[in-house]
Amino acid sequence: MRKMTIEQLTCAYREGRSTPEDVITELIAKSEETSDYNVWITPPTLERIKPFLQQLAYISKDAPLWGIPFAVKDNMDVLSFRTTAGCEAYAYFPDETATTIQRLINAGAIPVGKTNLDQFATGLVGTRSPYGETKHAYEPDYISGGSSSGSAVAVALGLVPFALGTDTAGSGRVPASLHGLYGFKPSLGAWSTAGVVPACESIDCVTVFTHTIKEMKQVDAVVRGFDVKDPYSKNHLPLKSSAPTRYLVPEEESLMFFGLDKHGFKQSWADAVQKLRHLGKVETFDPAQLFEASALLYEGPLVAERWAAVGDFIDEHPEDVFPVTKQVIETAKNPQFDAAHLFSAQHRLQAIKRQVERVLDEESVLVMPTNGGTYSREQVREDPIHTNSQMGLYTNHCNLLDLCALAAPAGKTTNDFPFGISFFALHHCEDLIVGAAEAFTTNNESTHIAVCGLHMQGFPLEWQMHAHQAKFIETTRTAPTYRLYQLPTDPAKPGLVREESGESIEVEVWEMPTNQIGSFLSMIPAPLGLGTIQLVDGRTVVGFLCEANAVEHATDLTAYGSWRTYREAQKVKG
Repeated sequence: MRKMTIEQLTCAYREGRSTPEDVITELIAKSEETSDYNVWITPPTLERIKPFLQQLAYISKDAPLWGIPFAVKDNMDVLSFRTTAGCEAYAYFPDETATTIQRLINAGAIPVGKTNLDQFATGLVGTRSPYGETKHAYEPDYISGGSSSGSAVAVALGLVPFALGTDTAGSGRVPASLHGLYGFKPSLGAWSTAGVVPACESIDCVTVFTHTIKEMKQVDAVVRGFDVKDPYSKNHLPLKSSAPTRYLVPEEESLMFFGLDKHGFKQSWADAVQKLRHLGKVETFDPAQLFEASALLYEGPLVAERWAAVGDFIDEHPEDVFPVTKQVIETAKNPQFDAAHLFSAQHRLQAIKRQVERVLDEESVLVMPTNGGTYSREQVREDPIHTNSQMGLYTNHCNLLDLCALAAPAGKTTNDFPFGISFFALHHCEDLIVGAAEAFTTNNESTHIAVCGLHMQGFPLEWQMHAHQAKFIETTRTAPTYRLYQLPTDPAKPGLVREESGESIEVEVWEMPTNQIGSFLSMIPAPLGLGTIQLVDGRTVVGFLCEANAVEHATDLTAYGSWRTYREAQKVKG
């Protein structure tokens, strides 16, 4: 999938190659093309988005997120957009925009639509919605993860650079893991939940999905801060990055892998632990208390908080609630779950919290698989309760224990399915999960690079691409604003120059680990260098460009449209 990033758009705006209007027009078209993924409940339309575009005229172009589109999970309020929480009978038009979203808008960001979710944010599979099952972005027969399913898939499909979700038991982390994204769940109260339909109000969080940690930080810098409208809001320190001294991982025998490709997930976890050993001290711990805390959320009286949020509505509209959602929330009616049992569960939870705080000190992070496997959508339909429970095995404990978390990509399984791990820390140690994820994923982040000559497949310098761990992605063309020259060098090589009177030139797009770019650049002789190239479909990538003054005595090959075509023509002549 072709990803969209904040950095790409900001660069395109700054260089005058695109406008927010252009981006929104393309976004609407791409959303229509991918409608069968069931990403949206309220899809992007120009009519709904136009007021936000017009508002940009009154916001400085230096604003941190100027012109950046984002998607909103449909349990968060945006003025003039309906809020459904995944239930048509529940739908309403809010009187004001949720605080977190308003802060983004004030920073120049553009909310473009409301995304699908497991109804009332109750689920981790993405299939519990009357608006259709949200399909996995890369494997449509598989689950997308929930409850923030539509938001994660919107980012994975390249519809938006980032999207907001919510997280009570893993809803902002499981979908991230399944799509190779970052899913950040800040400490309780760090991001305002005012204007969010509550699931379990005391532990709900607003979360974000991004392609990079850098862009996750950009969003956090805009939305973090105390909000008087949110009774659970707290003054947390600005987000920073610090390296932990110790990584705690669960004892191997305590872990469970399940579903499709469970052996691949198990091997990927083993590989992740091995990588952690190169980053610092790794110790094992018994996660039994984490699992006990998790069970309290749905298998004990704490589920009553979900009933407090929407129970009256369910009683009044039983036929309008998704059956499995109703079944889960109605467990709060269990006569055993009386007030005495609720206090007993809270006391036990507090005891577990204290024990975890003793193990997880202010220099350590806890690391677990974000999910131990995945399922097909058909498997979830056949057994909706058990499969959903399995998906939350390593996530449910987090908010109950007042931990912060960051789900990060950790490569792929042997069957090429995205695998992710999560870093956890005490609520006042968010810097540790950021530092840990940055250290772990340094070699995972990558950049798309366009080549147009000797580095293409079958040409003499292709080896440099492989030497820098690059993988071929596709053959495509530039926008029709470039000219191709043969430089007067030995051996002969092409030079690509941006000119308004140019044509569309063939290029190959490769994906290279970001930490390899510096070494690769050192091998490129003047007058060539790396710059920003616009492709014919509007995307921008890093690519080879030539200094304009170097083609004064060069041969113009633009008419051939490709270095490959030119070389083949020369062979025929020869």
